[in-house]
Amino acid sequence: MTDLKKLKQLVKLMVDNDLVELDIEGESDKVKLKRKIGNDVQFVNAQQAMTQMPAASQMVPAAPASPVSPPAVVAAAEEENLLEIISPMVGSFYTASSPDAKDFISIGDSVTESSVVCIVEAMKVFNEIKAEVKGTVVKRLVENGQAVEFGQPLFLVKPD
Repeated sequence: MTDLKKLKQLVKLMVDNDLVELDIEGESDKVKLKRKIGNDVQFVNAQQAMTQMPAASQMVPAAPASPVSPPAVVAAAEEENLLEIISPMVGSFYTASSPDAKDFISIGDSVTESSVVCIVEAMKVFNEIKAEVKGTVVKRLVENGQAVEFGQPLFLVKPD
């Protein structure tokens, strides 16, 4: 079975090289990754992608992403003892389950640890993100449809 570190490296390779589809088959593993960029769908010859890919021994794990919030927002959050709801993955942030649906939460709403606050789409999989904190939502830090990084703060919550 392919390990998570290897998959993360492959996803980073796809993003860095603007690849839309990557299909790799080894002796014991088969990995096929696809992603859509806007409305443009382009297909990449997997053999060509494999020849351009560095050897596994040359792949260096990416450093953990640092939060992308402006320093002023982070400082204000710390000063006011606000809690952050952070993204557990890289993907596209959405406030609702569909364009016509009501937002999961709004500013001023109370949340509990199990409250779904948004979804993050990663490789065509929509992942519900739970608050994991208890309090009142005071600020949303990202826009609907915006790309988010692992560990990036999404919301600020005033604890109860």
